[in-house]
Amino acid sequence: MLLVDYLPQKTTMTGPYYCEMLTNLHQAVKEKQRGMLTRDPLLLHDNAAAHMSRVAQAIVKDIGFEQLSHPPYSPDLAPSDFCLFRLLKKHFRGTRFFDDDELKQATESYLGNMPQEFYLIGIKELFDRCQKCIDIKGDCIEK
Repeated sequence: MLLVDYLPQKTTMTGPYYCEMLTNLHQAVKEKQRGMLTRDPLLLHDNAAAHMSRVAQAIVKDIGFEQLSHPPYSPDLAPSDFCLFRLLKKHFRGTRFFDDDELKQATESYLGNMPQEFYLIGIKELFDRCQKCIDIKGDCIEK
């Protein structure tokens, strides 16, 4: 089962709400990976205001996640954009959902049924994109 926390409709992502999500993520990692982690998880998130707020930065430090720095504007380094959402949009193209719950269920089912290799390839591609970004000194990466 996927760990998914949905932002309620008509709600803005704020620093405190993001802290709650990080705390839940930390707890889930501890429960699911008990005794298997040799180091703290790495956290890669963009520079959105909620992510960079003082309260969120304090929680990241408190829960022990190591935070990777992220260039100010680099959609090339967002795995959700280049790996997950691109294929998800292609999969759902032309599909109509009756409500948000149906869409959530279909998304969880799709991502939950992807083979482990799909996610491993996405992580490798992230590494390759990060290296390319370093090599070209932070400019956006073309396809």
